[in-house]
Amino acid sequence: MIYVLFSPSESKRGGGSSEKMRSLLFSLNRRSDIIDRYRQIVISKDSDKICDLFGLKSLASAQKYLVDIDSSQTLTALKRYSGVAYEHLDIETLLPEELEYLYSNTIIFSNLFGPIMGGDKIPIYKIKQTNKIGDIEPHTYYKKLFQDSLDDMLDSSEILDLRAGYYKKFYSPKQIVTTCKFLKDGRVVSHYAKAYRGIMLRLLAQHRCTNIDELLALEIETLQVERVVESKKSREIVYSIV
Repeated sequence: MIYVLFSPSESKRGGGSSEKMRSLLFSLNRRSDIIDRYRQIVISKDSDKICDLFGLKSLASAQKYLVDIDSSQTLTALKRYSGVAYEHLDIETLLPEELEYLYSNTIIFSNLFGPIMGGDKIPIYKIKQTNKIGDIEPHTYYKKLFQDSLDDMLDSSEILDLRAGYYKKFYSPKQIVTTCKFLKDGRVVSHYAKAYRGIMLRLLAQHRCTNIDELLALEIETLQVERVVESKKSREIVYSIV
């Protein structure tokens, strides 16, 4: 089995179902300290604290995020996020079985909720990347809280790590991890890296890969495997964009 580690996005879709957030990977209750701090800031009506947390200049642009997460609508995490990677994942056009694959095989590292499954239902929220929530630093909090639980969960599985750099601070796998690097004209792509992470996740779902070798065997229209760099603790697939 393969698990994909993935980043969230700062932009989110609104709406969802009336079903409240009831459960998350490894229990919702274990996250109560950080969620309570976030909720208190959002409902405080303190514009300075809210804008600082959200990374926005005024409350006028924050209205859709000013909701009580205890009672707000929920969407599955993979549908809630709407940044560049998720645009290229284009989840709404996937088949039901492809969607179920992603729900069960994708772990997203949220600033607010920590590690969650792609199919976990979450409310809309807003936190600027790297910001503290009250006095809590999310990546430190969640690494301490769930490092061992994730190690146990992923112990016998292969891992494809498609996270951006910051979100790797939330969890450091103990076994061999596969990552991807994308080159254009021999140079590492940085600006479009998010897009290609979304494309890779979509390909995994469409082919329902069960291991890294199956991923390597795929013929991808816009990508070509240049080389695979292996060490004792990691494997990096280097793709050229064609």
